[in-house]
Amino acid sequence: MIVKVRRSDGENINDELQWLGNSLGLFGLRDRDSSCFRIFITLVRGARRNEALSSDNIAEKLHLSRGTVVHHLTKLIGAGLVVREKEGYLMRENRLQKVVEDIQRDMESVFAELKDVAKEIDERLG
Repeated sequence: MIVKVRRSDGENINDELQWLGNSLGLFGLRDRDSSCFRIFITLVRGARRNEALSSDNIAEKLHLSRGTVVHHLTKLIGAGLVVREKEGYLMRENRLQKVVEDIQRDMESVFAELKDVAKEIDERLG
């Protein structure tokens, strides 16, 4: 889910990461302890080192339950940001710009298919 969110003028990297995640619909009101945000940052940092992280490793590092970590990892996988490898979890790409470009390509493909189906339906309806 892509959400238009007002961007603050802050130069703080965490504010920028929060804005990016909010714009991608990742962090909801239920994420009161910012656990999803913290997992996201951990994965972004791991991606910079090309390091896959296990759910246990993330849970230990962030002092979260494994269940909480797995819940948020599932959400991040569903959003197309994270992939599961046998070594653990990692960002889809090692650079955020590349992740956003990949998501944009995915969205363009989805919209092209929606457009084709809509055209076909319109033609059938006359």
